[in-house]
Amino acid sequence: MSSESTAVPTAPTAAARPAPKGATVRRSRRRRAERRPRFAIAVTVCFFALLYLPIGVVALFSFNAQKSLTVFKGFSLRWYQAFAHDDLLLGSLGTSLRISLVATVGSIVLGVTLALGLVRSRNRLGSLAGLIMLVPLITPEIVTGVAAMLLFKGVAVPLSTTTVMLSEITFSISYVTVIMRSRIAALNPEVEEAAMDLGATRWQAVRLVTLPALLPGILACAVLVFALVFDDFVLAYFTTGVDPQPLSVRIYSAIRFGVQPTINAVGTLMLAGSVALIALALAIPRLFGRRGGLDLLSGK
Repeated sequence: MSSESTAVPTAPTAAARPAPKGATVRRSRRRRAERRPRFAIAVTVCFFALLYLPIGVVALFSFNAQKSLTVFKGFSLRWYQAFAHDDLLLGSLGTSLRISLVATVGSIVLGVTLALGLVRSRNRLGSLAGLIMLVPLITPEIVTGVAAMLLFKGVAVPLSTTTVMLSEITFSISYVTVIMRSRIAALNPEVEEAAMDLGATRWQAVRLVTLPALLPGILACAVLVFALVFDDFVLAYFTTGVDPQPLSVRIYSAIRFGVQPTINAVGTLMLAGSVALIALALAIPRLFGRRGGLDLLSGK
């Protein structure tokens, strides 16, 4: 008998076994799903380029040293200085600030009050009123502007800064009500009941307990409404008088006779101010240790 032993075939290990066909297909699909969607990325880049490239050009040429809208010839603050010495534009800026401040205060007072009433009411009328508050948000702003103009003309009220303020307050109430309604609904009503059990009246419970708890949301709504009203053009255009005009309407009137580099400077300042205000509105809840501003705006 030979001393050499006969080799016995062994079964293939788990690592050496070929993977089932179904598992291979699943891994292939997973790898394809994990690949970056190049087409979607390209579309996204094109979208943001078309959206923000014109704004970037306006901001760039606001620092142009020469009076040219096509050729950039060095950085300068010439047009910002020209804006600082333009009495018409400065007067329109002051008008826009006054309109925004009055509209913010009015919409906050009325919107918070209305939100409290809608949340506290338990009947069908409150639910119907809540649905009606959503109508201004989905109605085209040009329709709202024309309707406001026809209303003031119908009651023989001359168009002026006051009519712009009234229109902006009416338009902004819906934003405040929708946002604050979700915040009020998230509060525990037992806190108010405990305050009234301790001797507080209904108004004292609201003033000393509810409103302080809603302060972050109220401040965020105020900043957001101020930014929206300050930049608004459509509603202001249909409800403003001859003079003084809001800044957005004044810029439109100036552009009709040709774009001046000063307008680029004004537009850049308005853009920077709006971005700063909206960023502040999103950051205020976090400063108070609450949920993020994105949740506030989405109503979560």
